[in-house]
Amino acid sequence: MTSISSSIPRPDAAAMSAMHATGSTADLPIAIIGGGPVGLAAAAQCLARGLEPVILEAGDRVGAAVRAWGHVPMFSEWEFNLDRAAVGLLEKAGWDRPDDRVYPTGRELAERYLDPLSATPEISARLRLNSRVIGMARSQLGKLRTEGREVQPFEVRYGDASGREHRLFARAVIDASGTWSNPSPGGANGLPAIGERSAADRVRYGMPDVLGAERDRYVGKRVLVVGSGHSAIGTLIDLAALAELSPGTRILWAIRGTDMVRIYGGGSADQLPRRGALGRRVRALVDQGAIEILTPFALDEITRGAGGTLVVAGISDGGTRSVEVDEMIVATGLRPDLSFLGELRLDLDPALECSRALAPLIDPNVHSCGTVRPHGAAELAQPEPGLYLIGMKSYGRAPTFLLATGYEQARSVVAKLAGDEEGARRIELVLPETGVCSGSGARPGTAPAETEAECCGPKITTEPRATSCCGAVA
Repeated sequence: MTSISSSIPRPDAAAMSAMHATGSTADLPIAIIGGGPVGLAAAAQCLARGLEPVILEAGDRVGAAVRAWGHVPMFSEWEFNLDRAAVGLLEKAGWDRPDDRVYPTGRELAERYLDPLSATPEISARLRLNSRVIGMARSQLGKLRTEGREVQPFEVRYGDASGREHRLFARAVIDASGTWSNPSPGGANGLPAIGERSAADRVRYGMPDVLGAERDRYVGKRVLVVGSGHSAIGTLIDLAALAELSPGTRILWAIRGTDMVRIYGGGSADQLPRRGALGRRVRALVDQGAIEILTPFALDEITRGAGGTLVVAGISDGGTRSVEVDEMIVATGLRPDLSFLGELRLDLDPALECSRALAPLIDPNVHSCGTVRPHGAAELAQPEPGLYLIGMKSYGRAPTFLLATGYEQARSVVAKLAGDEEGARRIELVLPETGVCSGSGARPGTAPAETEAECCGPKITTEPRATSCCGAVA
């Protein structure tokens, strides 16, 4: 049985007493949900403006999502993966800055940037690890109550590693919890395919490390990859490399649509040469017969075959087609976890599940990352005063997020909370001329792309590898 704890010393305890005496929440901290790149950037921005943040991170160390794709290189160089306010704290602590022109892996991003940042005195004193948020509300008010809502503090409930429940009172909430822990299922209609849940022992989501930590799971197996984004493509390329070392490994690729030109990308005409190389590489593997394509294939049902294999059925050209595989990797995107925001007032786009004002700017049916214009507090504001969703979570189900965009969001939102209206409106985002990320870039009127699980993609060297979600972690 859990209990509410108020005995643990907290930086906001005295401030809460003062709030009751003065009727002002100004001395309460700003709650930041998530200790990934964007959450830590928001904390650094708060400190730069004299605001008090408290960071609630569900993991036992910062950057849990980034570490989950730690084996993956990124499209973007170090220069575009660092927040300026965070760098200020790091340099004060004597940080050894990486070469700006080098492309980090997710693991390097965590170990050379996030870990040192979390260890700075300013951040470490305000970081609560193993603190998973389970609910939020206005203190003493339900969702229906309007009068006086804007002057009541937020009450943030979170559980620790032992299951004990705590609360934090805050003047504002910045939700940078990301989407990594909430992958989209494989079913073509957005629901898990029939039998998908019961097949969980043989289904992986996202970008497993098939050439490293999870190699034994896939070597010599018949593997089905579901999805048409760059995360799926990168995983297919890694599986093909595994198959070269172990010829018994078989690779199948299930795609809902049939427009392979869009899926392969622009090749040599791509404004991002590394992204183009990724498409060219997977196309060559398909042409060589190293990857078997199932298209169109709308995943519908999974049953068990002999020896525990999976019999995967999909709708194909009006009929049904089935394949038997040992393992399945689902890379059909991510979606936000809105469950702990249920007692707060939200205004979200019905399709993307992002801020309604932001939706037309990031819709993957229209935009790639390179065509999303910078935005900030005005587009991210919710009807609940003082609540902001930033980072990958702010994009809902859209895959067009860019880590540098998340840093700009954090800067703008904190400026707004500090009362700097002009600073909140100002655009300070600096990107390379070609952009540093990938997305579907589908034109208006074309079929929507299957949601991709990546945002900034990989560095492509001689042999393109899997892609990263340099913002999905925020």
